[in-house]
Amino acid sequence: MESLLQHLERFSELLAVSRTTHVSPWDPATVRRALQWARYLRHVHSRFGRHVRIRTALERRLQKRWRQEGTSGSFPVPGLTNFQALGRCDLLLSLRLLENRALGDAAYHYLLQQLFPGPGVPDADEETLQGSLVRLARRRSAVHMLRFTGYGENSVLEDSVLKTQAELLLQRLREVPKAEGEGPSRFLSALWDRLPQNNFLKVIAAALLLPPSSPRPQGEELELGTPKTPGQGGQELVRWLLAKSDVMAAFCHNLPVGLLTSVAGRHPELSRAYLGLLTDWGRHLRYDLEKGTWVGAESQHASWEELYGRFQSLCQAPPPLKDEVLTALESCKAQDGDFQVPGLSIWTDLLLALGRGS
Repeated sequence: MESLLQHLERFSELLAVSRTTHVSPWDPATVRRALQWARYLRHVHSRFGRHVRIRTALERRLQKRWRQEGTSGSFPVPGLTNFQALGRCDLLLSLRLLENRALGDAAYHYLLQQLFPGPGVPDADEETLQGSLVRLARRRSAVHMLRFTGYGENSVLEDSVLKTQAELLLQRLREVPKAEGEGPSRFLSALWDRLPQNNFLKVIAAALLLPPSSPRPQGEELELGTPKTPGQGGQELVRWLLAKSDVMAAFCHNLPVGLLTSVAGRHPELSRAYLGLLTDWGRHLRYDLEKGTWVGAESQHASWEELYGRFQSLCQAPPPLKDEVLTALESCKAQDGDFQVPGLSIWTDLLLALGRGS
């Protein structure tokens, strides 16, 4: 027990150091040992989660250390305050190292490779049991990395953890080998199948909004602006979304409206696909004379309120996105008969509601 408590003390110190400039001399071997230590404590969490005596002792030690650090005025290690936190030690350590600009390039790239090995990249010891366990640990770490935090509509663009995850994804996409032709696409499809999909969609959106050719987080704001050419990782994300109609539909349907508008403003290819989906949704609405409003032919179809809210957000964007959206609506209205009175064409009513009707 005492040995286990000492391990916990030392790892708490390691977490504190991981946020300082003391990591500057770390090499890949140091990062590997630190991650192995973190995974050992995660194993402790899994093994002794139902062992009351050991769990209680560890809880007391963690709480005691937290109180001591708070009293002494030093900054406590956030997240490592209870036994449950041991289950994400590798996540906490990885995030701190990825956000620490003092970490050397060699150690940084090694950490990325450990978290996202990529498809079709066998380990040197692939045929050994130890190698299989190592690869499993790496993939579990990558999953934890992207699923740990949920993001509300108001916090998506400001969440530093989300931006770190997005940078990690872009960096890994740039490093995935293309020898087999579909390396990045297969890599993203594997993540889509294994990760919580709504959260992964937010990571993708954040990655598409990050400034191009930015290998490390620089603290830039994620905001709507003039369309920019995405870096290699961003291009792979755009191509993958356009090739996966089901993912693109989920991307447009499940993400917050404002976030989608920001992505559409930065990526013309995605804005055209988004507009195509919105017009398709609009064609499934019919006018209900009794209710005096547009309703979906089926329960799963988008409502008038949802469709209007999405077009309203797009029309509040700066040019050229705003102009393209209005042009698309005018074109749909003309194809539908160019009616000028409400209740006959969904496109006429949308333009009237947006203050753009004749």
